[in-house]
Amino acid sequence: MRYVLFHESIMTEQDVQLPLYDRGYFFGDGIYEVVRVYQGKIFALTPHLNRLKRSMQEMDMPMPYEAETLAKRMQEIVDANDLTNGYIYVQITRGAEERSHVYSQELTPVVTGFAQEAEVPVVLQQEGITAWVADDIRWLRCDIKTINLLGNIFKKKEAQDAGAQEAIMHRDGTVTEGASSNVFIVQNGTLFTHPANHFILNGITRQYVINEAEKAGIPVREEAFSLEELAASDEIFMTNTSFEVTPVTTLRGDLTANVPAGEITRTLQRAFDAAVEHETGAK
Repeated sequence: MRYVLFHESIMTEQDVQLPLYDRGYFFGDGIYEVVRVYQGKIFALTPHLNRLKRSMQEMDMPMPYEAETLAKRMQEIVDANDLTNGYIYVQITRGAEERSHVYSQELTPVVTGFAQEAEVPVVLQQEGITAWVADDIRWLRCDIKTINLLGNIFKKKEAQDAGAQEAIMHRDGTVTEGASSNVFIVQNGTLFTHPANHFILNGITRQYVINEAEKAGIPVREEAFSLEELAASDEIFMTNTSFEVTPVTTLRGDLTANVPAGEITRTLQRAFDAAVEHETGAK
């Protein structure tokens, strides 16, 4: 039996009755977060909740209840499902009303959440992945973690059809991010990644990696880079809640290249593992 979150209650998934007129169904009018769980403990919960609150502010949506209450409910999902390693998905839509593009300010947000088992992709982290390089067709507010993900879905499927594990997207030759991840490159010992503006989502793992790099004395430059610079990189890696820190060893699509998994990538993998162990006691 699977237990899920619905508004403020933990219940079986069979007992949940979602409203037919939810604006999430009509317009993708909502936001979400995915949070990792290691050995039954939630990792990086505070930055995830902070980003959730920011997304809601940018969407002009009220928090349904205090973030502390949501944090407690998320741990209850973990405990109720005996989740050891995996993630929690939490979604908040604007609410339910008759279909109209213009929303009412009096709506009550609809909160849902569930736990999913998922192991760390150790083999991919060691051997590297193939990334499909393609144009970025998404809207211009990628900094909001909205459930409206069609552009990401199209590119993820395009990558899968090409035998790749992820897509790396670009706008007119400027690399932005992955379909569900952030992109880093290494050139001459310096780490580069796109600045956290409206073109990308400021990933939580991205933030951890930048912090760990700075602590390790690795120069970090948050600035955009081109497809040509991507292809000429000494190292490339992707970060997100699922990948953690995973090297890209092959590029296909709008450009083709083979790139080794280098020492800076390995250093940051070890540093991230240490951060997880420090915060959760796991790893």
